[in-house]
Amino acid sequence: MPNSPKPAVVPGPPSVLRLRGRAFGPGDFAVMAVVNRTPDSFYDRGSTYAFSAAVDAASRLIADGADIVDIGGVKAGPGTDVDPAEEIRRVADVVAAVRERHPEVIISVDTWRSEVAKVVAEAGADLLNDTWGGVDPGLAEVAAAYGVGLVCAHAGRVEPRTRPHRIAYGDVVADVIAYTTALAERAVAAGVRRDAILIDPAHDFGKNTWHSLEVGRRLGEMTATGWPVLVAVSNKDFVGEALGGLPVGERHAGTLATLAVSALQGARVFRVHDAASARTALAVVRRLAAARS
Repeated sequence: MPNSPKPAVVPGPPSVLRLRGRAFGPGDFAVMAVVNRTPDSFYDRGSTYAFSAAVDAASRLIADGADIVDIGGVKAGPGTDVDPAEEIRRVADVVAAVRERHPEVIISVDTWRSEVAKVVAEAGADLLNDTWGGVDPGLAEVAAAYGVGLVCAHAGRVEPRTRPHRIAYGDVVADVIAYTTALAERAVAAGVRRDAILIDPAHDFGKNTWHSLEVGRRLGEMTATGWPVLVAVSNKDFVGEALGGLPVGERHAGTLATLAVSALQGARVFRVHDAASARTALAVVRRLAAARS
């Protein structure tokens, strides 16, 4: 695991992301919609915890324009312990059902555990969304063995499902870039396809609100590395705090604004709860960018 920032990364040519026969090049946007198979999600409070509710939610999100569905079985924040067996029970059958119902859709699974990754890859997942920054090196080995994609995120080197206390960085953006690109190169060395890797600054993970805003303001430095960048900002705490302490239910407009700023700086994949609104916002950004060019 990388432990400290390295010298500034030399910008590279933009790469094309390829997942399940689809290609997303520079200027393309992919909507990744969240399906929480958890009883305690901060956003939906368990409304898609039941098996049928989760599968039906995936279908609705795909109809609303999602290119990718991201299925998760463990709440990101602190809470009840969920062991690997329970996480597998929550997500593997949903992955298989969504794959059977929607053979063309890209399926992602939000997990940091290699034992979970192996089962969901066998069930039909195309992407492993490791939001906790490579705490289990075996995840990259699973991605390589099954030919699936991998998200390499920056979580401030904290333990999964913990909130950092007074975390600090000399330059948070430099730290994010150094860490995620090192993870990406390590994944390539492990055998993961280079064109199936994304990097993710992971807003709010191992960061306070100021850090997340700084990452958003300077996201162009991250996209300049050439790696496809995923942003997951939907209804997050930093959006609410930046707007004066808004609760989760009132962060929709702030989420869309943050998506637009990220897209204009070259982000490629957008993890959201509301696929239809995200698709509309990104369509406007694409028209604006085309008019500018």
